[in-house]
Amino acid sequence: MPIFILFDLSVLILLVILLSSSSSVPAIANEEGDALYALRRAVKDPNNVLHSWDPTLVDPCTWFLVTCDSANRVTRLDLGNAKLSGNLVPELGKLQHLQYLELYMNNLVGPIPKEVGGLKSLLSLDLYHNNLTGPIPSSLSTLSNLRFLRLNSNRLTGRIPRELSKLGNLKILNVSNNDLCGTIPTSGTFSKFTEESFINNPRLEGPELMGFVRYNAGGRN
Repeated sequence: MPIFILFDLSVLILLVILLSSSSSVPAIANEEGDALYALRRAVKDPNNVLHSWDPTLVDPCTWFLVTCDSANRVTRLDLGNAKLSGNLVPELGKLQHLQYLELYMNNLVGPIPKEVGGLKSLLSLDLYHNNLTGPIPSSLSTLSNLRFLRLNSNRLTGRIPRELSKLGNLKILNVSNNDLCGTIPTSGTFSKFTEESFINNPRLEGPELMGFVRYNAGGRN
């Protein structure tokens, strides 16, 4: 009898180990799926491009316009020019392995959630040509891997966070055609961008801006 009890106990332990190890990927998938479904509920989708975003499916990697890596973690959202309208959601910050957030040329409104600053793997943030309002979140300064930041042609207000000048990997920056105010940071990575990155912000003025424009304009002659 003790032998059988020992055998049953070892089988039980093995089952627990197998179940716990196999449940880690679905747990990630469920969290990411919940985040994506929160976005789906927050937007209007007249072309029904999000019809496959079914919360009853464990794996969001099967959803249209969602790309995942070999570990079934969401790495890319390709929702540019999808005719979406509505708000971005803070749940986007749960997509911890996201590298590309492409939501350009839609009709999105409201603020950029500060939680986007938690996407540590993000390489490209493309929100241009929407109707987003409010400030540029200073939390974006924590995106140390970010290479492309395009927020142009929205209705963003407030100052450009000086913390963004710390983004050493940033190759492309465009915040033109908004309603930003104050002055342009000229330190750090911002020193390599010309005024074309900032034009058509009527309230973006001051001595620092004027010096920036004169310097770059002179550099082209």
